[in-house]
Amino acid sequence: MIETGVEVYRSSWRKDCEDRAFMLGAVGIESAIEPRDDRLVLEVAAADAPRALTHLTQYEAENRPPEPAPPAPPLHPNAWVGCAGYTAWLVGVAYAISNGLFRLDAFHTGELDAARVQSGQWWRAWTALTLHLSGPHLASNLCFGIWFGYLAGRQLGVGVAWLLIVAGGGIADLVEGLTAAPWHRSVGASTAVFTALGLMAAYTWRERLSLRRSSVQRWGPLIAGVALLGWLGTAGKDTDVMAHILGFAIGVLLGAIAALPAIRQRLHRVRQWPAGLAAIAIMAAAWAAALAS
Repeated sequence: MIETGVEVYRSSWRKDCEDRAFMLGAVGIESAIEPRDDRLVLEVAAADAPRALTHLTQYEAENRPPEPAPPAPPLHPNAWVGCAGYTAWLVGVAYAISNGLFRLDAFHTGELDAARVQSGQWWRAWTALTLHLSGPHLASNLCFGIWFGYLAGRQLGVGVAWLLIVAGGGIADLVEGLTAAPWHRSVGASTAVFTALGLMAAYTWRERLSLRRSSVQRWGPLIAGVALLGWLGTAGKDTDVMAHILGFAIGVLLGAIAALPAIRQRLHRVRQWPAGLAAIAIMAAAWAAALAS
């Protein structure tokens, strides 16, 4: 027993007191365990009390049990349906053009021609997303579009995700068409592909901001998205880097907005098939306007 002992810890369990007594002994502080009021008390000399309390506080912080992991966000089913629709649309347009089922001047009619966009032909921002210069060009956009589109569909629902991808990709093309030099021309779904990447990265990042996680865990999705943009979006001699950056930026904006708590709750209640039909309607309206021009 320590004379003029000062209580620094109390517990109903001897092992808890013994663990702390062992820790104090390791740093040179003598302690004793005494029964008091149906409990066990850990005492130290009065001169050692301030230092003992400091070490005990540190010990509690280091041995505090981890907080339970937050529940995983709900994932939506049937994300493959949007990927199937995306594939059917791009392959269908390519097949129709290559087999003469389409007007021979389909590229002249539907490509992103900045001069014509600036003169009011807004639909080119969307029709250009469905045109590709070669088989490898088409295959690349199919591969990455299916990958990013599937993940976005799991997060937001297949209809909502593809509506945002189609709308965002077209908006990015429209911004490029309105701001680029009049002679600028481009085609390809890659703008929408990077919209899907930005949408997915920002949605995950925004969801994690309110969680008690490390900075790496919270900012990781957005950092990974930027890294993929730099890796995939700048490769190739004739790559339209500005379109990829704009697509990603629009996707990030849409994803961050969609992940706001009030909006996220509403989106989870949205029926997916009307949203998916709206995405198809946008593309159909764009091509109808192009063919009627």
